[in-house]
Amino acid sequence: MIGLLQRVSAARVEVEGKIVGAIETGLLVLVGVERGDTEAQADRLLERLLGYRVFADADGKMNRSLREIEGGLLLVPQFTLAADTRKGMRPSFTPAASPDEGERLFDYLVAQARRQHALVATGRFGAHMQVSLTNDGPVTFWLRAAQ
Repeated sequence: MIGLLQRVSAARVEVEGKIVGAIETGLLVLVGVERGDTEAQADRLLERLLGYRVFADADGKMNRSLREIEGGLLLVPQFTLAADTRKGMRPSFTPAASPDEGERLFDYLVAQARRQHALVATGRFGAHMQVSLTNDGPVTFWLRAAQ
């Protein structure tokens, strides 16, 4: 399971002109599900997202987590993160989980996040979304919960 996290001062997701998820200060995470991913990978990814120290402490060092700042978490499913781009001029999506499995694991991740964190918003699985964000830094990290 892949998480592309971006530290944001604000982010939102729109579907058909309507905002379906929005946060202020926190993390926007684009989530890709790969073949063979399990709940264990989702749990590990969430553990890292909530605990990853990417927010400044009093000395200006990245030393505080999303939990510590009580920031928002915006989870957005993104099938294309699982693409194989190593060769050719068109991505292969062979590494991606099937749509049913991807949605199941994304929904599991969201449910677990809502159990563990107060401010969780989402995009919509399978929808054409417009994602807007103000990346704070910019700070962006690619996390992978290994199989």
